[in-house]
Amino acid sequence: MNTIRYRNADVDGFNIFYREAGTPGKPKLLLLHGFPSAGHMFRDLIPLLSDDFHIVAPDLPGFGQSAMPPREQFKYTFDHIADVIDRFTDVVGFDRYAVYVFDYGAPTGFRLAVKHPERITGIVSQNGNAYVEGLSEGWNPIQAYWKDPSPAHRDALRAFLAPEATRWQYTHGVADESLVSPDGIALDNHYLAREGADDVQLDLFLDYQSNVALYPTFQAYFREHQPRFLAVWGKHDPFFLPPGAEAFKRDIPGAQVSFLDTGHFALETHAREIADAIRTFFIR
Repeated sequence: MNTIRYRNADVDGFNIFYREAGTPGKPKLLLLHGFPSAGHMFRDLIPLLSDDFHIVAPDLPGFGQSAMPPREQFKYTFDHIADVIDRFTDVVGFDRYAVYVFDYGAPTGFRLAVKHPERITGIVSQNGNAYVEGLSEGWNPIQAYWKDPSPAHRDALRAFLAPEATRWQYTHGVADESLVSPDGIALDNHYLAREGADDVQLDLFLDYQSNVALYPTFQAYFREHQPRFLAVWGKHDPFFLPPGAEAFKRDIPGAQVSFLDTGHFALETHAREIADAIRTFFIR
């Protein structure tokens, strides 16, 4: 098992914190987290894969230990987040890599794949959506904000940022809640409690509509380039439904899709199963 190192990268003046493990020269694997988490969500997965891959797991801009500049200085959109992570891959020398995408990491990683298809050696999507049929009714309050970005609709979404909402995201659909460590929940709530973090996240809720608008572009990439694709999905996810996972096979007939008896944060309960699936799929 390789040592995990905790580093900071200067990405054109923007600080990106990241975890790194494995041996340079091994296949590269980029891990992209989701809301409201950071690279710490991979704390169990990284040691399980570090013998087989050279891994980097950055905290996205505005998340975790990465920079969270004021909204007046940095526009919090998924395009801008993807641009910073794109440059981050250049800085750390990730010229060809597989990408693991989850939640917000999916529209980030899929943007990188569309822009640089020649760099992508494969994709693992763990509850990382790219199809409208994958969106549950849990998105209705956010979609109402898209249609009418009023202060009232914005304020209504603050409930998603409350500590109890974070815990619910981790535990919903989990058969045995004692398997869910409190550590990730506590860290996520710590970062969400920072001054200004709520408005950063509300900006991203509003901009998530840009990801849905890009679904046809992502799907065209899948059809044209047929990347090696593994979908591992917590089947009780309250936000991203199993039909969203099955839909990948429509555009990538060779995609492998498997479901786990857990919820949104599947790594909390099934890290070993996911690691085994990745190793089997990519190292076979």
